[in-house]
Amino acid sequence: MSLKNSYVTSDYMEWDSMLSLVHKLYRDKEYRLSLLIGCGSFFGLRISDILALTWSMLLDDEKFVIIEKKTGKRREIKVNSNFQKHIEDCYMALAITDKGEKCFISRKKVVYSIQRINILFKVVKSRYGLKIDHFSTHSMRKTFGRKIVEAAGENSEFALIKLSELFNHSDTMTTRRYLGLRSQELLETYEMLSF
Repeated sequence: MSLKNSYVTSDYMEWDSMLSLVHKLYRDKEYRLSLLIGCGSFFGLRISDILALTWSMLLDDEKFVIIEKKTGKRREIKVNSNFQKHIEDCYMALAITDKGEKCFISRKKVVYSIQRINILFKVVKSRYGLKIDHFSTHSMRKTFGRKIVEAAGENSEFALIKLSELFNHSDTMTTRRYLGLRSQELLETYEMLSF
């Protein structure tokens, strides 16, 4: 919860930093956290939808379908073939026996709450020295969006159109604001001045 009259929004991670974190968490036997951050960054889903994922959804095919909890809309997700290897590694390391089991359950065998994940993210941020101001469950979705725009290069406007549809935003300006692109562009205006 944020303080009254404060403006707090989650920040994105640089793609390479996210990949490094996923690998470090795996190395440190934090398999579920490694997978959670990977899924959030590779799928661009809201945390409520990530928490509904089962091993079967991630492993049985190269794509899966979900009905988004917030919007009620159908969304098809393609699993990146390189990332699917990481999913398999986590599955094996955790010695999962039931593919119908939810992926993100605690030691108490209940699905993590969003609040608990945000607490764990604060620990992760501190332990791994992450260079991100506001690291929360929403950071993963923003990391996904920023990577798509950056990877598009000169076609970034087309990427914004696709992201706008994936995120169910009303227009690309909303997507720009959501990803922090609009404020970044405005701040770059000050760099145009010379002294």
